[in-house]
Amino acid sequence: MDRSLVLDFDRSVAPPPGAAVLDLSAWQETIRYGCSLADLQRLEAFLAESGLAAARVTFLGSGDFHHVTYSLVRRLAGAGPFQVVAFDNHPDNMRYPWGIHCGSWVRHVCALPFVSKVTVVGITSGDVGWSHLWENHLPPLLRGKLSYLCLARTSRLASRLVRGLVDFSADRARFADALGERLLGDGGDPVYLTIDKDVLAPTAVRTNWDQGILREDELLAAVRRLAPRVFAADVTGEISFFRHARWWKRLLARLDGQSLSSPVDLAALQAAHHDLNLRLLQAITGAA
Repeated sequence: MDRSLVLDFDRSVAPPPGAAVLDLSAWQETIRYGCSLADLQRLEAFLAESGLAAARVTFLGSGDFHHVTYSLVRRLAGAGPFQVVAFDNHPDNMRYPWGIHCGSWVRHVCALPFVSKVTVVGITSGDVGWSHLWENHLPPLLRGKLSYLCLARTSRLASRLVRGLVDFSADRARFADALGERLLGDGGDPVYLTIDKDVLAPTAVRTNWDQGILREDELLAAVRRLAPRVFAADVTGEISFFRHARWWKRLLARLDGQSLSSPVDLAALQAAHHDLNLRLLQAITGAA
């Protein structure tokens, strides 16, 4: 696999040295936040026709494009079985009846037969609280194919009723090692790693979404612990702003709590993301 690739939907990613870049700006309105499965399949066909090989690390831009992870995982069907590990402040397994969006892609990945299990790490979002748990797609959680490792305390009763809902906050003192032991065990399946930087506290970088509590050093240590088993990865969670032409996307983004106005220091915020991307790339690949 090539070392890295930028799928450039939103001009938010400064390409790492040596990275291939595919201009997808014409797809931004169609794909950003959510799209039909037919539109995502059209994007997959376009990626296949581009001639670019699957990359070791792919940068997707804003977390609004996290559902493109589903396409990248589907592209690796021949590498299965493998597990998917997602660092994210949100479960991304919410009910969404109009296709797929950045908060529902996990459900679709769980349905892939060559994916052995999916683990979402670092959730503090209220999406897993009692008032919103029913909005999650529950069957993969109940079957044990999907686990949420939450860093905010979860209801003991909810954890008992929903097999995949795990309070991982007590393991934060030895976060990287505890995560490695849980996910890799006696070898474990290879790992497809996906990182949404909204898992980080806002003091690390700012993203388009409400953020978690993980420190950068904790994330990097965990990535290094998993890296020997990681055969491919993607990174999302850049900060970028876009006014949708489609009214329903503007409405849903507002209902999800997104700000639709760009900060005056956007360039500086994106530069901080670039520096972090280089550190993540080094942690994943081990390359200098």
